[in-house]
Amino acid sequence: MLKLKEKYRKEVVPALTQELGYKNPMQVPRLEKIVLNMGVGEASGNQRLIEEAASNLSAITGQKAVVTRAKKAISNFKLKEKMPIGVKVTLHGDRMWEFLERLISIALPRVRDFRGIPRRGFDGKGNYTFGIKEQIIFLEINFEKISQVLGMDVTFVTSAENDEGGRALLQALGMPFRK
Repeated sequence: MLKLKEKYRKEVVPALTQELGYKNPMQVPRLEKIVLNMGVGEASGNQRLIEEAASNLSAITGQKAVVTRAKKAISNFKLKEKMPIGVKVTLHGDRMWEFLERLISIALPRVRDFRGIPRRGFDGKGNYTFGIKEQIIFLEINFEKISQVLGMDVTFVTSAENDEGGRALLQALGMPFRK
């Protein structure tokens, strides 16, 4: 079994039950899914970038990436309707816990001048989003095979009803927030 999932069940749930004043351990916020999104704006002129981004995201997560398409045409951006503009992956279950474990222990410490992730990425309902500037912080990416460094957004969807519950959950799981 995964270490972080085990830690959540044995340590985080009892600690958050006391800290947040819940009467029932089932009220403690859970991590429901993690969504990774790579926007590839330059893909309108180069289809190969979408394929490269999809293969990178698939290598990072171990799950096939889905191509996202434009919903409507915007002439200023040379964007046509249904044109590919990015890729995304939604992780659930053991893959989600395994990715979170690798993100916290391996990938984030590899970021140059890393001082923690910002606290201001909460949406008011307990979900948290932050951006990664380079996909090369993940060990699965081969430096020689990438033609362009791309960033990505990572979204943690929790069952928390407010930001305090979501922040407490992510901190208890070991997310390195800035002081």
